[in-house]
Amino acid sequence: MEKKDEVLNRSNYSNPYRRAGGKKYFPANIQKVFSWVGKAISQFQMLENGDRIVVGVSGVDSLSVLWVLRERLRWISIKYEILSIYIDLGFNGDLGKQITDYLKAEAYDFKTLNTDIGIQAHSPANRKNPCFFCSRERKKILFTFARENNCNKIVLGHHLEDINATLFLNIIYGSSISTMLPRQDFFGGKLTIIRPFALVSKEEIQKLATLVGIPFLVNPCPSASNSQREEINRFLDYFYKKDRRIRYNIFRALKNINKDYLPG
Repeated sequence: MEKKDEVLNRSNYSNPYRRAGGKKYFPANIQKVFSWVGKAISQFQMLENGDRIVVGVSGVDSLSVLWVLRERLRWISIKYEILSIYIDLGFNGDLGKQITDYLKAEAYDFKTLNTDIGIQAHSPANRKNPCFFCSRERKKILFTFARENNCNKIVLGHHLEDINATLFLNIIYGSSISTMLPRQDFFGGKLTIIRPFALVSKEEIQKLATLVGIPFLVNPCPSASNSQREEINRFLDYFYKKDRRIRYNIFRALKNINKDYLPG
């Protein structure tokens, strides 16, 4: 007779750590992510009992936050409903199939929407800033989907380094000291975007994804490796490697602004 653990581990996408009980059953790396996510949710008041949330999935980071939010429901006191949506941008490749195969295998409630946003973003009309166009159009779809499905929260997979990179992007290219918010309300609070990975590093997310069987995914976007954001990421990676504290110092600096030493 097969042992219970052997049955749990059979699927290509199965979570080998799924047990009855709390997060103590998970390896230390995963427990660390749960702790940072719990801290972010509490600090920024991201989730409440009865929320109906939709997770926009597009890659490893967003699939990981989807996994974390569902697993947390096993032991936390509040309850929320989770939907997910994958917006196919129209590029060639296996990304869409890999994502939908995983979502099906893990029995997530999801919808796929096929678009040509990626193609439009790289047309001559948008050549100067394809990332802005793509982000704007995807956000429109997410807002519409949330409204049509009675969701009051949209979850995105942005992590600590994404928030830091956006700060530097806005300084360098936008003459603005601003960045992504861990929680941002729209339409008078009727709809809220939350980023539960706001305090989690990309390295920790990658470790979690490997441990729980989230598939390795390659972004087919032609701007993925040569965008302004990637230039900033490479710049910041140099400092992150010198001192792990720097990624956290940049984030903390956003709440530690000394206006006496800034021009008016």
